[in-house]
Amino acid sequence: MATKAYGRMVFWEGASLWVLGTRPGEGAYPKTKFHAHHAVQVTVSLRGWFTIENRERQVGGDVAAVAPDTEHALAAEGMLAHLFVDPEGEPGRKLLRTFFAAETLVSIPSTRLAGLPARLRAGFESPDRSDQSLIDLGRDLLATLAPGSGRDERPEARVRRMSAWAAGRLDAPVSLADAAAHVGLSTGRARHLFVEETGLPFKTYLLWRRLMRAAEIFSAGSSLTDAAHNAGFSDSSHLSRTFRRMFGITADSLSLM
Repeated sequence: MATKAYGRMVFWEGASLWVLGTRPGEGAYPKTKFHAHHAVQVTVSLRGWFTIENRERQVGGDVAAVAPDTEHALAAEGMLAHLFVDPEGEPGRKLLRTFFAAETLVSIPSTRLAGLPARLRAGFESPDRSDQSLIDLGRDLLATLAPGSGRDERPEARVRRMSAWAAGRLDAPVSLADAAAHVGLSTGRARHLFVEETGLPFKTYLLWRRLMRAAEIFSAGSSLTDAAHNAGFSDSSHLSRTFRRMFGITADSLSLM
């Protein structure tokens, strides 16, 4: 039987923290296929080692970051924390400005995080651990990497309203035409504006939001079938294929606790 990664996923507005790993003696973390997702990813080693590669280079060490929509693959052994951040929000845009001026895959000096890796590991392994305590640690990690700049560089207001409208209807059919009408735009203008402001088509963005919603429901203990239906996927097979394409592993290779 293939080794499963055990751990926990927690979610808050615009970001999520996934602490995943293998227990000592169980072998390597399931190696991912090349995959891409629409989030800034920061990976932190809490125990053991990891490498991340894209089509051009490989990095390792204690902390690394991957730009949105970048194909990459992960190999690891031990325990990792993955921070996923919405690139449209101000923290995500601050991360883009800070780390990806020249490369889409970068190493980050561990000194930048001070004692956060040790706090993340201790917080995850604490018998008093709660989802809120992990969210607080995730927020601390994000605040350390992207301290507030006071600049509002979020997408244009109508794009934000389209996104919010769609996010509230993930369990039902959602069309660009309906989202455009909600903000008083033609479908063509909305299509152009959405790509201009976010860097990807509305349909792709919607799929990413559905996947994040499904992962949140699955991490709370629901079956893949229930997670799929409540996030607007046609069935669990559709969800599984999307999960593998965007994260490089199958959802059933994770044991959430």
